Amino acid sequence: MLTDKSIKELSQGLKKKDFSSLDIVNECYKQIEKLDSSINSCISVVDKEIALKKAKAVDNGQYKGSSILSGIPFVLKDAYVTKGIRTTAASNILRNYIPQYDATVYRKLKDEGAILIAKMNMDAWGHGGSTENTDFQPTHNPWDLDRVAGGSSGGPAAAISSRMTVFAIGEDTGGSIRNPAAWCNITGLKVTYGRVSRYGSIAYASSFDTVGPMAKTVEDCAYILESIAGRDPYDATSSPHKVPQYSNYLNNSLKGVKIGLPLKLMEKGLDKEIKESIIKATKVLSAIGAEIIEIKMPIFDYGLAVYYLIAPSETSSNLARYDAIRYGETRDNFTNETVRRIMIGTYALSAGYYDAFYRKAQKARTMFIQEYDKVLSRCDVILMPVNPTPPTKIGELIGDPLQNLLADVFTVTQNPVGVPSLAVPCGFTKSNLPIGMQIIGKMFSEEKLLNIGHQYQQITDWHKQKPPLVR
Repeated sequence: MLTDKSIKELSQGLKKKDFSSLDIVNECYKQIEKLDSSINSCISVVDKEIALKKAKAVDNGQYKGSSILSGIPFVLKDAYVTKGIRTTAASNILRNYIPQYDATVYRKLKDEGAILIAKMNMDAWGHGGSTENTDFQPTHNPWDLDRVAGGSSGGPAAAISSRMTVFAIGEDTGGSIRNPAAWCNITGLKVTYGRVSRYGSIAYASSFDTVGPMAKTVEDCAYILESIAGRDPYDATSSPHKVPQYSNYLNNSLKGVKIGLPLKLMEKGLDKEIKESIIKATKVLSAIGAEIIEIKMPIFDYGLAVYYLIAPSETSSNLARYDAIRYGETRDNFTNETVRRIMIGTYALSAGYYDAFYRKAQKARTMFIQEYDKVLSRCDVILMPVNPTPPTKIGELIGDPLQNLLADVFTVTQNPVGVPSLAVPCGFTKSNLPIGMQIIGKMFSEEKLLNIGHQYQQITDWHKQKPPLVR
Protein backbone atom coordinates (compact mmCIF):
# COMPACT_ATOMS: atom_id res chain seq x y z
CA MET A 1 0.00 0.00 0.00
CA LEU A 2 1.19 3.52 -0.76
CA THR A 3 -0.09 4.67 2.62
CA ASP A 4 2.39 2.33 4.30
CA LYS A 5 5.15 4.61 3.04
CA SER A 6 6.56 7.54 5.00
CA ILE A 7 5.98 11.14 3.95
CA LYS A 8 9.58 11.33 2.70
CA GLU A 9 9.16 8.15 0.62
CA LEU A 10 5.89 9.41 -0.84
CA SER A 11 7.40 12.79 -1.69
CA GLN A 12 10.38 11.15 -3.40
CA GLY A 13 8.09 8.79 -5.30
CA LEU A 14 5.96 11.69 -6.52
CA LYS A 15 9.04 13.54 -7.78
CA LYS A 16 10.30 10.42 -9.60
CA LYS A 17 6.76 9.82 -10.94
CA ASP A 18 6.79 6.26 -9.55
CA PHE A 19 3.15 7.00 -8.66
CA SER A 20 0.91 10.05 -8.56
CA SER A 21 -0.88 12.12 -5.95
CA LEU A 22 -4.07 10.82 -7.59
CA ASP A 23 -2.97 7.28 -6.71
CA ILE A 24 -2.39 8.15 -3.05
CA VAL A 25 -5.66 10.07 -2.68
CA ASN A 26 -7.64 7.33 -4.41
CA GLU A 27 -6.12 4.73 -2.10
CA CYS A 28 -7.18 6.74 0.96
CA TYR A 29 -10.75 7.07 -0.27
CA LYS A 30 -10.80 3.35 -1.05
CA GLN A 31 -9.76 2.57 2.53
CA ILE A 32 -12.42 4.94 3.89
CA GLU A 33 -15.08 3.27 1.75
CA LYS A 34 -13.87 -0.18 2.77
CA LEU A 35 -13.32 0.25 6.51
CA ASP A 36 -14.97 3.32 7.97
CA SER A 37 -18.41 1.76 8.22
CA SER A 38 -16.82 -0.50 10.87
CA ILE A 39 -14.43 2.00 12.47
CA ASN A 40 -16.46 5.25 12.29
CA SER A 41 -13.50 7.60 12.29
CA CYS A 42 -14.90 10.19 9.87
CA ILE A 43 -17.55 12.83 10.55
CA SER A 44 -17.36 14.66 7.21
CA VAL A 45 -15.61 13.26 4.15
CA VAL A 46 -14.49 15.89 1.65
CA ASP A 47 -16.06 15.47 -1.78
CA LYS A 48 -13.80 13.04 -3.60
CA GLU A 49 -13.83 15.04 -6.83
CA ILE A 50 -12.55 18.14 -5.04
CA ALA A 51 -9.65 16.20 -3.51
CA LEU A 52 -8.84 14.51 -6.82
CA LYS A 53 -8.85 17.87 -8.60
CA LYS A 54 -6.22 19.15 -6.16
CA ALA A 55 -4.19 15.96 -6.57
CA LYS A 56 -4.32 16.31 -10.34
CA ALA A 57 -3.09 19.90 -10.06
CA VAL A 58 -0.07 18.70 -8.08
CA ASP A 59 0.63 15.92 -10.58
CA ASN A 60 0.40 18.33 -13.53
CA GLY A 61 2.78 20.82 -11.94
CA GLN A 62 0.07 23.49 -11.64
CA TYR A 63 0.83 23.80 -7.93
CA LYS A 64 4.15 25.62 -7.56
CA GLY A 65 4.94 24.59 -3.98
CA SER A 66 8.04 22.49 -3.36
CA SER A 67 7.03 21.28 0.09
CA ILE A 68 7.58 17.67 1.12
CA LEU A 69 3.84 17.64 1.95
CA SER A 70 2.74 18.62 -1.55
CA GLY A 71 0.23 16.11 -2.91
CA ILE A 72 0.00 14.22 0.41
CA PRO A 73 -3.53 13.53 1.78
CA PHE A 74 -4.33 14.29 5.43
CA VAL A 75 -7.26 14.58 7.83
CA LEU A 76 -8.18 17.05 10.59
CA LYS A 77 -9.69 16.41 13.96
CA ASP A 78 -13.09 18.10 13.66
CA ALA A 79 -12.05 20.81 16.10
CA TYR A 80 -10.55 23.01 13.35
CA VAL A 81 -12.63 25.41 11.28
CA THR A 82 -12.42 24.91 7.52
CA LYS A 83 -14.02 27.43 5.19
CA GLY A 84 -16.96 25.89 3.36
CA ILE A 85 -16.50 22.48 5.04
CA ARG A 86 -18.67 21.43 7.97
CA THR A 87 -17.04 21.70 11.40
CA THR A 88 -18.86 20.13 14.36
CA ALA A 89 -16.50 19.51 17.32
CA ALA A 90 -18.50 16.22 17.37
CA SER A 91 -21.44 18.06 18.96
CA ASN A 92 -25.04 18.35 17.82
CA ILE A 93 -24.83 22.06 18.62
CA LEU A 94 -22.53 22.55 15.63
CA ARG A 95 -23.94 19.72 13.50
CA ASN A 96 -24.73 22.08 10.61
CA TYR A 97 -22.03 24.72 11.13
CA ILE A 98 -20.17 25.80 7.97
CA PRO A 99 -17.25 28.11 8.86
CA GLN A 100 -16.40 31.23 6.89
CA TYR A 101 -12.64 31.09 7.46
CA ASP A 102 -9.78 28.60 7.86
CA ALA A 103 -7.82 27.66 10.96
CA THR A 104 -4.18 28.70 10.60
CA VAL A 105 -2.94 25.09 10.74
CA TYR A 106 -5.26 24.15 7.88
CA ARG A 107 -4.29 27.20 5.82
CA LYS A 108 -0.59 26.41 6.25
CA LEU A 109 -1.06 22.82 5.11
CA LYS A 110 -3.13 23.93 2.11
CA ASP A 111 -0.39 26.39 1.18
CA GLU A 112 2.09 23.50 1.33
CA GLY A 113 -0.02 21.54 -1.16
CA ALA A 114 -1.31 18.92 1.29
CA ILE A 115 -4.81 17.65 0.47
CA LEU A 116 -7.59 17.46 3.08
CA ILE A 117 -9.81 14.40 2.64
CA ALA A 118 -11.88 14.26 5.86
CA LYS A 119 -12.81 15.82 9.21
CA MET A 120 -12.56 13.29 12.01
CA ASN A 121 -14.53 12.03 15.00
CA MET A 122 -13.62 13.08 18.54
CA ASP A 123 -15.04 13.39 22.03
CA ALA A 124 -17.43 16.34 21.80
CA TRP A 125 -15.55 19.59 22.55
CA GLY A 126 -12.53 17.44 23.52
CA HIS A 127 -14.29 16.19 26.66
CA GLY A 128 -13.13 12.62 27.02
CA GLY A 129 -10.41 10.05 26.48
CA SER A 130 -12.18 7.46 24.35
CA THR A 131 -14.11 9.16 21.50
CA GLU A 132 -17.29 7.74 23.03
CA ASN A 133 -18.49 11.14 24.23
CA THR A 134 -19.51 12.11 20.70
CA ASP A 135 -22.82 12.86 19.02
CA PHE A 136 -21.64 10.94 15.95
CA GLN A 137 -21.31 7.46 17.50
CA PRO A 138 -18.06 6.08 19.00
CA THR A 139 -14.94 5.41 16.97
CA HIS A 140 -13.78 1.78 17.12
CA ASN A 141 -10.17 0.73 17.53
CA PRO A 142 -8.83 -0.88 14.32
CA TRP A 143 -6.88 -3.38 16.45
CA ASP A 144 -10.07 -4.63 18.12
CA LEU A 145 -13.40 -3.24 16.95
CA ASP A 146 -14.95 -3.94 20.36
CA ARG A 147 -12.55 -1.46 21.96
CA VAL A 148 -12.16 2.31 21.97
CA ALA A 149 -9.63 4.18 19.84
CA GLY A 150 -8.77 6.59 22.64
CA GLY A 151 -9.52 10.27 22.71
CA SER A 152 -10.28 12.89 22.27
CA SER A 153 -8.48 12.62 18.90
CA GLY A 154 -9.62 9.03 18.38
CA GLY A 155 -10.90 9.53 14.83
CA PRO A 156 -7.58 10.76 13.41
CA ALA A 157 -5.60 8.03 15.22
CA ALA A 158 -7.87 5.24 13.95
CA ALA A 159 -7.71 6.64 10.41
CA ILE A 160 -3.90 6.64 10.34
CA SER A 161 -3.72 3.17 11.87
CA SER A 162 -6.13 1.78 9.27
CA ARG A 163 -4.33 3.59 6.43
CA MET A 164 -7.24 5.89 5.51
CA THR A 165 -4.79 8.79 5.50
CA VAL A 166 -1.08 9.54 5.55
CA PHE A 167 -1.17 11.94 8.50
CA ALA A 168 -3.49 13.98 10.70
CA ILE A 169 -3.67 17.07 12.86
CA GLY A 170 -4.94 16.43 16.38
CA GLU A 171 -5.41 18.63 19.41
CA ASP A 172 -4.00 17.84 22.86
CA THR A 173 -5.44 19.40 26.04
CA GLY A 174 -4.60 16.65 28.53
CA GLY A 175 -3.47 13.71 26.40
CA SER A 176 -5.88 13.95 23.47
CA ILE A 177 -3.16 13.28 20.87
CA ARG A 178 -0.99 10.93 22.92
CA ASN A 179 -3.76 8.74 24.37
CA PRO A 180 -5.24 7.61 21.01
CA ALA A 181 -1.78 7.46 19.42
CA ALA A 182 -0.72 4.89 22.02
CA TRP A 183 -3.94 2.89 21.77
CA CYS A 184 -3.91 2.81 17.94
CA ASN A 185 -0.16 2.15 17.48
CA ILE A 186 0.77 5.42 15.82
CA THR A 187 3.03 8.37 16.72
CA GLY A 188 1.65 11.64 18.11
CA LEU A 189 3.26 14.87 19.32
CA LYS A 190 1.89 17.22 21.97
CA VAL A 191 3.87 20.38 21.23
CA THR A 192 5.09 23.13 23.55
CA TYR A 193 2.24 25.53 24.35
CA GLY A 194 2.35 28.26 21.69
CA ARG A 195 4.57 26.31 19.28
CA VAL A 196 1.68 25.98 16.79
CA SER A 197 -1.08 28.56 16.32
CA ARG A 198 -4.47 27.77 17.86
CA TYR A 199 -6.28 30.28 15.64
CA GLY A 200 -9.37 28.60 14.26
CA SER A 201 -9.33 25.70 16.73
CA ILE A 202 -12.46 25.20 18.82
CA ALA A 203 -11.26 25.59 22.39
CA TYR A 204 -11.64 23.13 25.23
CA ALA A 205 -9.30 24.73 27.81
CA SER A 206 -7.55 27.68 26.20
CA SER A 207 -4.44 27.71 28.40
CA PHE A 208 -3.89 23.94 27.88
CA ASP A 209 -4.84 23.37 24.21
CA THR A 210 -2.07 22.52 21.73
CA VAL A 211 -2.18 21.75 18.01
CA GLY A 212 0.02 18.87 16.88
CA PRO A 213 0.82 16.19 14.29
CA MET A 214 -0.19 12.54 14.27
CA ALA A 215 1.40 10.06 11.86
CA LYS A 216 2.84 6.58 11.44
CA THR A 217 6.39 7.63 12.34
CA VAL A 218 8.40 10.18 14.30
CA GLU A 219 10.08 11.27 11.07
CA ASP A 220 6.69 12.12 9.57
CA CYS A 221 5.80 14.21 12.63
CA ALA A 222 9.06 16.15 12.23
CA TYR A 223 8.23 17.12 8.65
CA ILE A 224 4.68 18.10 9.55
CA LEU A 225 5.81 20.23 12.49
CA GLU A 226 8.25 22.10 10.24
CA SER A 227 5.27 23.16 8.15
CA ILE A 228 2.78 24.12 10.87
CA ALA A 229 4.90 25.63 13.67
CA GLY A 230 5.63 29.32 14.15
CA ARG A 231 4.32 32.73 15.11
CA ASP A 232 0.85 33.70 13.96
CA PRO A 233 -0.42 37.31 14.14
CA TYR A 234 -3.94 35.93 14.64
CA ASP A 235 -2.95 34.10 17.85
CA ALA A 236 -1.43 36.19 20.62
CA THR A 237 -0.40 33.02 22.49
CA SER A 238 1.67 31.70 19.58
CA SER A 239 5.40 31.92 20.20
CA PRO A 240 7.98 33.90 18.20
CA HIS A 241 10.51 31.22 19.18
CA LYS A 242 12.51 30.22 16.08
CA VAL A 243 11.27 27.09 14.30
CA PRO A 244 14.15 24.61 13.82
CA GLN A 245 14.51 22.31 10.82
CA TYR A 246 13.36 19.39 12.96
CA SER A 247 14.26 16.74 10.38
CA ASN A 248 17.93 17.79 10.60
CA TYR A 249 18.09 16.56 14.22
CA LEU A 250 16.60 13.10 13.70
CA ASN A 251 19.88 11.24 13.22
CA ASN A 252 21.85 12.78 16.08
CA SER A 253 23.58 10.31 18.38
CA LEU A 254 21.96 9.55 21.72
CA LYS A 255 25.31 9.14 23.42
CA GLY A 256 25.23 11.00 26.72
CA VAL A 257 21.51 11.78 26.56
CA LYS A 258 20.02 11.41 30.04
CA ILE A 259 16.53 9.87 30.22
CA GLY A 260 14.68 10.11 33.53
CA LEU A 261 12.47 7.17 34.51
CA PRO A 262 9.95 7.80 37.35
CA LEU A 263 9.78 4.19 38.58
CA LYS A 264 7.77 5.08 41.68
CA LEU A 265 4.95 6.44 39.50
CA MET A 266 4.78 3.07 37.78
CA GLU A 267 4.32 1.01 40.95
CA LYS A 268 0.55 1.27 41.30
CA GLY A 269 -2.37 1.38 38.91
CA LEU A 270 -0.26 0.55 35.86
CA ASP A 271 -0.96 -2.53 33.76
CA LYS A 272 1.84 -5.08 34.15
CA GLU A 273 2.38 -5.56 30.41
CA ILE A 274 2.66 -1.80 29.85
CA LYS A 275 5.24 -1.49 32.61
CA GLU A 276 7.26 -4.34 31.13
CA SER A 277 7.20 -2.68 27.70
CA ILE A 278 8.41 0.63 29.14
CA ILE A 279 11.30 -1.10 30.93
CA LYS A 280 12.25 -2.95 27.73
CA ALA A 281 12.20 0.35 25.84
CA THR A 282 14.68 1.88 28.29
CA LYS A 283 17.02 -1.04 27.66
CA VAL A 284 16.80 -0.43 23.91
CA LEU A 285 17.57 3.26 24.38
CA SER A 286 20.41 2.45 26.76
CA ALA A 287 21.92 0.11 24.18
CA ILE A 288 22.20 2.96 21.68
CA GLY A 289 23.90 5.36 24.04
CA ALA A 290 21.29 6.93 26.30
CA GLU A 291 21.80 7.01 30.06
CA ILE A 292 18.77 5.95 32.11
CA ILE A 293 18.45 7.51 35.57
CA GLU A 294 15.71 7.12 38.13
CA ILE A 295 13.82 10.28 39.03
CA LYS A 296 11.14 11.21 41.54
CA MET A 297 8.09 13.42 40.95
CA PRO A 298 6.41 13.60 44.38
CA ILE A 299 3.52 15.94 43.46
CA PHE A 300 2.50 13.93 40.38
CA ASP A 301 -0.40 12.38 42.32
CA TYR A 302 -2.13 15.77 42.37
CA GLY A 303 -2.12 16.08 38.57
CA LEU A 304 -5.67 14.88 37.98
CA ALA A 305 -7.05 17.17 40.70
CA VAL A 306 -5.30 20.23 39.24
CA TYR A 307 -6.25 19.42 35.66
CA TYR A 308 -9.89 18.63 36.42
CA LEU A 309 -10.40 21.92 38.23
CA ILE A 310 -8.69 24.28 35.78
CA ALA A 311 -9.75 22.63 32.50
CA PRO A 312 -13.50 22.42 33.36
CA SER A 313 -13.33 26.01 34.63
CA GLU A 314 -12.01 27.17 31.28
CA THR A 315 -14.45 25.05 29.30
CA SER A 316 -17.40 26.38 31.33
CA SER A 317 -16.34 29.85 30.22
CA ASN A 318 -15.66 28.84 26.60
CA LEU A 319 -19.02 27.08 26.25
CA ALA A 320 -21.08 29.75 28.04
CA ARG A 321 -22.32 30.92 24.64
CA TYR A 322 -24.15 27.61 24.27
CA ASP A 323 -25.25 26.90 27.84
CA ALA A 324 -28.93 27.98 27.52
CA ILE A 325 -28.56 30.52 30.32
CA ARG A 326 -27.51 33.57 28.29
CA TYR A 327 -28.44 32.47 24.77
CA GLY A 328 -31.04 30.43 22.95
CA GLU A 329 -29.54 26.94 22.82
CA THR A 330 -30.70 24.10 25.01
CA ARG A 331 -28.55 21.87 27.19
CA ASP A 332 -30.26 18.90 25.60
CA ASN A 333 -27.66 19.30 22.85
CA PHE A 334 -24.79 18.67 25.27
CA THR A 335 -23.63 15.17 26.16
CA ASN A 336 -23.68 14.12 29.81
CA GLU A 337 -19.90 14.38 30.03
CA THR A 338 -19.90 17.94 28.69
CA VAL A 339 -22.66 18.98 31.12
CA ARG A 340 -20.64 17.40 33.93
CA ARG A 341 -17.53 19.40 33.05
CA ILE A 342 -19.44 22.67 32.64
CA MET A 343 -21.04 22.20 36.06
CA ILE A 344 -17.71 21.37 37.75
CA GLY A 345 -16.08 24.41 36.19
CA THR A 346 -18.94 26.76 36.98
CA TYR A 347 -18.93 25.56 40.58
CA ALA A 348 -15.16 26.02 40.90
CA LEU A 349 -15.43 29.59 39.61
CA SER A 350 -18.47 30.60 41.61
CA ALA A 351 -18.48 33.11 44.47
CA GLY A 352 -17.35 31.48 47.70
CA TYR A 353 -15.57 28.60 45.95
CA TYR A 354 -13.13 30.40 43.63
CA ASP A 355 -10.48 30.74 46.36
CA ALA A 356 -11.10 27.26 47.74
CA PHE A 357 -10.76 25.46 44.41
CA TYR A 358 -9.70 27.39 41.30
CA ARG A 359 -7.10 29.65 42.92
CA LYS A 360 -5.55 26.69 44.78
CA ALA A 361 -5.43 24.68 41.57
CA GLN A 362 -3.58 27.53 39.84
CA LYS A 363 -1.07 27.67 42.70
CA ALA A 364 -0.57 23.92 42.35
CA ARG A 365 -0.07 24.44 38.62
CA THR A 366 2.87 26.73 39.45
CA MET A 367 4.27 23.98 41.66
CA PHE A 368 4.06 21.55 38.74
CA ILE A 369 6.00 23.99 36.56
CA GLN A 370 8.68 24.20 39.24
CA GLU A 371 8.70 20.40 39.64
CA TYR A 372 9.21 19.80 35.92
CA ASP A 373 11.95 22.45 35.81
CA LYS A 374 13.68 20.73 38.72
CA VAL A 375 13.44 17.23 37.24
CA LEU A 376 14.46 18.34 33.73
CA SER A 377 17.54 20.03 35.16
CA ARG A 378 18.76 16.54 36.10
CA CYS A 379 17.90 14.83 32.81
CA ASP A 380 17.25 15.75 29.18
CA VAL A 381 13.86 14.04 28.95
CA ILE A 382 11.42 12.01 31.01
CA LEU A 383 10.12 8.63 29.86
CA MET A 384 6.81 7.30 31.14
CA PRO A 385 3.68 5.42 30.02
CA VAL A 386 0.90 7.15 28.07
CA ASN A 387 -2.03 5.09 29.34
CA PRO A 388 -2.41 3.10 32.58
CA THR A 389 -4.24 0.29 30.73
CA PRO A 390 -4.57 -1.15 27.23
CA PRO A 391 -7.57 0.07 25.15
CA THR A 392 -10.80 -0.48 27.06
CA LYS A 393 -13.97 -2.09 25.76
CA ILE A 394 -16.52 0.30 24.31
CA GLY A 395 -18.89 1.35 27.10
CA GLU A 396 -16.47 0.85 30.00
CA LEU A 397 -15.12 4.40 30.28
CA ILE A 398 -18.21 6.33 29.22
CA GLY A 399 -20.21 4.38 31.82
CA ASP A 400 -17.76 5.16 34.62
CA PRO A 401 -16.88 8.88 34.85
CA LEU A 402 -14.15 8.30 37.45
CA GLN A 403 -12.37 5.70 35.33
CA ASN A 404 -12.73 8.08 32.40
CA LEU A 405 -10.71 10.67 34.34
CA LEU A 406 -8.13 8.13 35.57
CA ALA A 407 -7.34 7.13 31.96
CA ASP A 408 -5.50 10.47 31.70
CA VAL A 409 -3.35 10.07 34.82
CA PHE A 410 -0.01 10.06 32.94
CA THR A 411 -0.88 12.77 30.39
CA VAL A 412 -2.62 15.60 32.27
CA THR A 413 0.38 17.22 33.99
CA GLN A 414 2.27 18.22 30.84
CA ASN A 415 -0.43 20.57 29.50
CA PRO A 416 -0.67 22.81 32.60
CA VAL A 417 3.12 23.11 32.49
CA GLY A 418 3.28 23.65 28.72
CA VAL A 419 6.06 21.16 27.97
CA PRO A 420 6.13 18.96 24.85
CA SER A 421 5.58 15.19 24.86
CA LEU A 422 5.99 12.60 22.11
CA ALA A 423 3.98 9.35 22.11
CA VAL A 424 5.67 6.41 20.38
CA PRO A 425 4.58 2.75 19.96
CA CYS A 426 6.66 0.45 22.18
CA GLY A 427 4.97 -2.96 22.22
CA PHE A 428 1.84 -5.08 22.31
CA THR A 429 -0.04 -6.97 24.97
CA LYS A 430 -0.43 -10.75 24.77
CA SER A 431 -3.85 -10.12 23.23
CA ASN A 432 -2.22 -7.97 20.50
CA LEU A 433 -3.33 -4.55 21.77
CA PRO A 434 -0.93 -1.61 21.21
CA ILE A 435 1.21 -0.09 23.97
CA GLY A 436 2.75 3.38 23.81
CA MET A 437 5.32 5.38 25.76
CA GLN A 438 5.79 9.14 25.98
CA ILE A 439 9.00 11.16 25.96
CA ILE A 440 8.66 14.52 27.74
CA GLY A 441 11.12 17.40 27.41
CA LYS A 442 11.80 21.03 28.23
CA MET A 443 9.85 23.85 26.60
CA PHE A 444 10.68 24.10 22.88
CA SER A 445 12.78 20.92 22.90
CA GLU A 446 10.75 19.13 20.22
CA GLU A 447 13.91 18.42 18.20
CA LYS A 448 15.33 16.42 21.13
CA LEU A 449 12.12 14.38 21.55
CA LEU A 450 11.91 13.71 17.82
CA ASN A 451 15.59 12.68 17.76
CA ILE A 452 15.13 10.16 20.58
CA GLY A 453 11.87 8.81 19.17
CA HIS A 454 13.31 8.46 15.67
CA GLN A 455 16.41 6.64 16.89
CA TYR A 456 14.18 4.27 18.84
CA GLN A 457 12.11 3.58 15.71
CA GLN A 458 15.26 2.85 13.70
CA ILE A 459 15.90 -0.28 15.75
CA THR A 460 12.35 -1.35 16.62
CA ASP A 461 9.45 -2.22 14.37
CA TRP A 462 6.42 -1.73 16.65
CA HIS A 463 5.34 1.29 14.59
CA LYS A 464 5.39 -0.77 11.39
CA GLN A 465 2.73 -3.22 12.58
CA LYS A 466 -0.74 -2.87 11.03
CA PRO A 467 -4.13 -3.95 12.41
CA PRO A 468 -5.33 -7.37 11.20
CA LEU A 469 -8.23 -5.89 9.20
CA VAL A 470 -5.76 -3.79 7.13
CA ARG A 471 -3.26 -6.52 6.26
